[in-house]
Amino acid sequence: MNLPTSKAQNTTIISYTVSFPEAQAHYADIEMHISDLNQDILDLKMPVWTPGSYLVREFAKNIESLSAAARTKPLAPRKINKNTWRITTKGISALTIKYRVYANENSVRTSYIDASHAFLSTSGIFIYPANMMHQPSTINIKPYKGWAQVSTSLEMVNGDPFTRRAPNYDILFDSPIEVGNQDVFGFNASGVKYEVCMYGGGNYDKERIKKDLHQIVEKEAAIYGENPNSHYVFIIHNHLKSGGGLEHLSSTVLGVSRDAYGTEKGYKNFLALAAHEHFHLWNVKRLRPVVLGPFDYDNENYTTNLWIAEGFTEYYQEIIVRRTNLYPVENYLDALVTEFNILENLPGKDVQTVAESSFDAWIKAYRPNENSANSTISYYNKGAIIGMMLDLEIINSSGGKYSLDDVMKYMYTEYYKTKKRGYTDGEFKKGFEKFAGKKLDDFYKKYINGLTPVDYNQYLGYAGYKITDELADNNDPALGLITATNGNKKVIVTSVLRGTAAYIDGINVNDELVAIDNNPITDAGTMLDGKKPGDKIQVSVTRDGLPLTIPVTLLKNARVKYQIVPVDNATPQQLQVRKKWLSL
Repeated sequence: MNLPTSKAQNTTIISYTVSFPEAQAHYADIEMHISDLNQDILDLKMPVWTPGSYLVREFAKNIESLSAAARTKPLAPRKINKNTWRITTKGISALTIKYRVYANENSVRTSYIDASHAFLSTSGIFIYPANMMHQPSTINIKPYKGWAQVSTSLEMVNGDPFTRRAPNYDILFDSPIEVGNQDVFGFNASGVKYEVCMYGGGNYDKERIKKDLHQIVEKEAAIYGENPNSHYVFIIHNHLKSGGGLEHLSSTVLGVSRDAYGTEKGYKNFLALAAHEHFHLWNVKRLRPVVLGPFDYDNENYTTNLWIAEGFTEYYQEIIVRRTNLYPVENYLDALVTEFNILENLPGKDVQTVAESSFDAWIKAYRPNENSANSTISYYNKGAIIGMMLDLEIINSSGGKYSLDDVMKYMYTEYYKTKKRGYTDGEFKKGFEKFAGKKLDDFYKKYINGLTPVDYNQYLGYAGYKITDELADNNDPALGLITATNGNKKVIVTSVLRGTAAYIDGINVNDELVAIDNNPITDAGTMLDGKKPGDKIQVSVTRDGLPLTIPVTLLKNARVKYQIVPVDNATPQQLQVRKKWLSL
């Protein structure tokens, strides 16, 4: 086989034309033109995943009717595996490939097309020639009838908004494209032009958003000492109910409920989401684990460091909003203690380490099931808590001279800018130790690679805070179930938590709860009224269509509900740490 040579890769010209003749049916039609080709065999590939979302999504499943031709001569593409098509190109210097993509998965990670707009998550739209990842390409958009806008971080060609250029495929696959009639407005911050593109309407206030996003951008850029973009795009999809985001090199896609902007809680959550995804333009898009770039688009890319890449970003999303002074300290502490409560009420905290959670993202994080709460944790959640712990440790041990900010800036400068590569787990550990002024072997043993319960009071104590448990004195009984009421108003068990009464005595997921001590269950929230821990009850269920009665001994509700409160008589050192930590 004559594989592409370096010379061939440098001279091959690639362009795409994207049109939407059946947008109403969720289709995009793609024409790929390749010229100045000089090889006997051409393999065309479709990525199986999109960076930032650690799940093999098999984008090739959405491709239909792939064909190829050299001028008027039809060629015969042959599929050789799930995401690769092979074409014999001996003696052929130019060819056209045509295919269709079905796009009807409405999320920030996947493409979606209808008559109102097209969102192109590019790793699931564009096939690429194997061994030509460094090749540039041109993308020409032919909009559906009435569409007038294109929003993407890809630069225009000759000032034409419908023609964009990608310097290489890593950048193309990291540059989503929004096409339609989105509401576009912008601002300048940290020397960069920012574009905000709103699809789906909503009760947002443009001027407020511009002002507040400006503050967030400036606070985040201040940590790293620079903003590496010239142009950044927020693509925001507003739906009836929506959430989540996905980071990209010079843009992000956010999902927001269109009416969320009208409440302080909803608006604050929007700012935190925007702060999270924008923070990624440094942390993970540039300062990254060594395996996350150059990407292998055919296979999983494993790392034990998503607790840094995602968890620290979750920690910073709240602390950055705090630094803008848009909300009081109490709001920040409430957001932080919510992270504590999520982790501490998961039985999985005693099973899966945060390093394991990172590594197993590909098979567990995006594929939760009814037992996930018992066997897993989130590297977002525990990573955010570890971010807080290390931030306070560094501030305290350095007498307020350093913080986690200094670690992030040092690692960004040292590995992204100077060494021009990703970091290893050991290298980031040394970065923490450099500013903490101490070895962190025990910390890693306990909290990164181990299952030691978090000592919240130790770390909060550095800043003169402690936790209290609102439920500490309760004596309420609990079965330990999570339930849902279906369309027929039946109460169905959706999860059984490890170590609870239901778990021990054998109530199962998918059981229909019918009665307790022959009293019909109409409301799961009141089914234990009048009961106490130690009571022996008879739970009537329907399992697989058959009636079953299960004797259960009720246990005390083991849930915690922490609050963060100041300690009495905080010392000057504690107040110094608090001031540095909370930007007081």
